[in-house]
Amino acid sequence: MTKIEDYKNFLIKTVTELLNTPSPSGYGQKIAQLLERYATEIGAKFSLTNKGCASLSLLGKDDTKALGLCAHTDTLGLMVRSIGADGSINFCVIGSPQLATLDGEYCTILTREGKCFNGTILSKSPSSHVYDDAKTRARDEKNMYIRIDQSVKNKEDVKNLGIETGNYVFIDPKTVFTDSGFLKSRFIDDKASVACILTAFKYIFDNKISLPSSVNALITIYEEVGHGAAFVAKNLKSMLAVDMGCIGLDLNCTEHDVSICAKDSGGPYDYNLTNTLIEAAKRLNLSYAVDIYPFYGSDVGAMYRAGNDIPGALIGTGVHASHGMERTHIDGMINTVKLILAYMGVL
Repeated sequence: MTKIEDYKNFLIKTVTELLNTPSPSGYGQKIAQLLERYATEIGAKFSLTNKGCASLSLLGKDDTKALGLCAHTDTLGLMVRSIGADGSINFCVIGSPQLATLDGEYCTILTREGKCFNGTILSKSPSSHVYDDAKTRARDEKNMYIRIDQSVKNKEDVKNLGIETGNYVFIDPKTVFTDSGFLKSRFIDDKASVACILTAFKYIFDNKISLPSSVNALITIYEEVGHGAAFVAKNLKSMLAVDMGCIGLDLNCTEHDVSICAKDSGGPYDYNLTNTLIEAAKRLNLSYAVDIYPFYGSDVGAMYRAGNDIPGALIGTGVHASHGMERTHIDGMINTVKLILAYMGVL
């Protein structure tokens, strides 16, 4: 049987491809096609919910109640709010990106006809040589805009391109894997977790492992706006959310760890399931951390708020500078894959 570490190249390839496929909340068409292709390669049954969330399933010996997994491919993003008289494009946010980190970033505007136009996200005081408040002006929706890379002079020129209110704006993820094993990119939250689940599934498929119980993985496209896993299958034994671990202040987690969250803004996670995960991390000698995240919510929280009577827990690779220019390490992702497999009864 192969080692989990032998899947690093697959993990890197998968997360890179996911990160470079735009999917801000509510826009899941392209990422769904990618997930369907991966499902075929790793022997998983694929389907889409009515909301466009992807479901990947593996059959186990016990099919009466399945183990649930969830992660999300939706990311932070922007949407065209209005077009200025001078042809500048005003935007609103999707989710909660740190707008200060977006000043100067490249982006792509998608029209409803499928045309793409490049641009740059800028402060409305973008030049130190012109504006005396270039360094101090607030970086927020009112004080930032998109400069489109087209020769436009007014609002009508922009509208004639097909750009209008409600168009999605994709932010360049700037994905880089370093020789030292770090993944640097926007939207590691939560595409790294999706890659970890796909890697766990591939490990099971390649090694022809017979699962004790069937497994249903729900990959949502509305987590960043709060209702990703509001609807889940009712025949689940439990639900394990795989999402990012937080780093900073008095938290224990690092980029090399798999985080196990005991409590977030929605309250404690299931005590018994959390204990089982901690015991598995100890047994497998994983680098792990147990933490509390007061400003955090997950798909399990959405599942709970929708009234589902299913125990839930949360794990994920440690991610630095979340909702900004994020970073994790391949070690943290491998530790996460191992804990996912332990949850599934494989390790």
